[in-house]
Amino acid sequence: MNTRHYDIVVVGSGAGGGTVAQGLVPLVRAGHRVLVLEQGPRLRDHEFTGREIEMAPQLYENAGGFLTADGTMTLAFARLYGGSTVVYTGTSLTAPERVIRRWNVPGITHDDLVRRSQRYLGENNAHLLASTELNENNQLFVRGGRKAGYTVEQFPVNVKGCKGSSLCNLGCPNQAKQGTNRVQLPAAERGGVEVVTRAEVVRIASDRSLSVRVREPSAGGKGAPSEWAPGEHQVHARLVVCAAGAVGTPALLLRSGLDLPPSLGRGFTCHPAQILVAEHARPITNDVGHPKSFFVDRAEEEGFVLETCMYFPFTTAKALTGFGEAHSAMMRAFPRQQQILVLAVDHAAPDNHVGVDRDGNPIVHYRFSPAALEGLVRGNRAAARIFFAGGAVRVHAPFADPPVVEASHGEPLEKRIHSRNWKAGKQSISAAHLMGGCAMGRHAGDSVTDAWGRVHDVPWLRVADAALFPDALEINPYVTIMALADRVAERVRTAVAALLG
Repeated sequence: MNTRHYDIVVVGSGAGGGTVAQGLVPLVRAGHRVLVLEQGPRLRDHEFTGREIEMAPQLYENAGGFLTADGTMTLAFARLYGGSTVVYTGTSLTAPERVIRRWNVPGITHDDLVRRSQRYLGENNAHLLASTELNENNQLFVRGGRKAGYTVEQFPVNVKGCKGSSLCNLGCPNQAKQGTNRVQLPAAERGGVEVVTRAEVVRIASDRSLSVRVREPSAGGKGAPSEWAPGEHQVHARLVVCAAGAVGTPALLLRSGLDLPPSLGRGFTCHPAQILVAEHARPITNDVGHPKSFFVDRAEEEGFVLETCMYFPFTTAKALTGFGEAHSAMMRAFPRQQQILVLAVDHAAPDNHVGVDRDGNPIVHYRFSPAALEGLVRGNRAAARIFFAGGAVRVHAPFADPPVVEASHGEPLEKRIHSRNWKAGKQSISAAHLMGGCAMGRHAGDSVTDAWGRVHDVPWLRVADAALFPDALEINPYVTIMALADRVAERVRTAVAALLG
C-alpha cells in the first residue's frame, strides 16, 4: 500500500470541490500541500463525442440510471473531472432570497451569497444568449408561454464560443461550457494543487487517514489513466473537505464510521422532474442552438418551474409513458417535437435520506410528498397550455390517462391531467438537482455542519457541496454551491494557523 501525506485533501472536483481547490491556491503558495481526489476520469477534449449511448456510461453514475431505493425515481449525477458542471446545461442563477430566509442558518445571508455568486458568474462567463443563438424549441416556449399568460424569463448560461450543438448534457464537444473543468480546476492545478482522478475514497478514519482505491481505465473506456498507480493508497491529511455531492458525501461519511451528528444523511431533497413532449404539424429545429435558455418560475405560487429543454432519442423514449404503437408514434414524430422540462419543488424531510448498504454503496430513500406530486401535476397542465398556445397538435402529459392529449380535446386540462392518475413507477420521473444530507445549522442536534461547512465537533472535517443545503433551492444549485464552497475555502485560509499549525 502506498502512503502519502498532505495538509488538505478535497474529495470531489465538481462545483464544490473545484471551487475549494482554486480557493486554496494561496495556501499552496505558502508551502502547504493540497490534494483533490476525484472518483471519475479526466476526459480528453476529443473524447466528448456527443453520442448519447456512448457518453452516458462515461459521464454519469450508473450511466444516469441510479434509482431510488423503491425504484420510483432516477437520479442523475456525474462522476468525472469537473463533476456535474460538465454535464448540465449551464444555467446560472443566484439563490432566491425567500429560500435563504427559509434556511434560517445563522451566519448565512442572501447578500453574502449573491456577492460571492457574482464573482463566479463573471469568472465562468455567465451571460444571456442573443436571439440568433436560440433554437425554435426556445422560441416556441417564449411565444406560447406569454400567450398562455405566464411570465417567461431568460437564463444566463456559462458558455464561451457556443456552437449550438445542443449536447450540453453529454459534455460539450466544443469545450464551450465553462464548468470547473474549464475554469477553477485548471487554475488550481496551475497554482500547485494536485488533482488525482480515478481515485475512490473508500473511507475516512478518525486519525484523518483516507483509504483510496485507484482503478485502471476499463476496456474501451474513455479518459486518461490516473495520476497514481492503480491499487490501494493511504492518504494522511490534517484537514479533509468532502465535496462528493449530495449522494456521495453523506454515503462516504456514513461508511467511514466516524462519530458524527445523528442527522447525517437526513433531509435529502431534490427537484423531481419530467420531460414533456408536444408534437407539431411541421418540423421543429430543436437540435441546434443552446437547448435551455428560458424558464417560467411558479415555485412559490404553485410549486413548479418550467424550463426549455432538448433531450436525445433514448432519454426522450425513456421519459414517455406507455408502450406499443402509441409510444412508437410519438418517437417517430421526434423531428416535430417540442420539449419542456417540469421541475417540482420539494422540501427536505427527515425520512428522505441517504444511507449505505452492507458493501458501503449509497442508497437513497425518497418518497414523493403530496406537495411535490401536485407540483408535477400543475406543471404538466402549465406545460400543456404553453404547448397548445404555441401551436402543438398533441401533447404527451404523463399525468393524463391516456397520456396523449389532443389539441381538439373538449375536457378541461384540470380534469384531464390529474394526480389521481399517479401510480408509482408508471410515470418516468428523474432528478438532477440533488441536495441535503449534511445540512447547515446551529448545533449537532439539528444539523451536520455550521454555516462555514465545519462538521459539528469535528474541527478537521468540512463539507462543501449541495449536501449543505437545509432545504431545496428551487433553481439549479450550481452557482449557490460555488458560493458556499467559497465560504468554506475562505474560512480554511483564515484559520489555517489554528487548523494546520
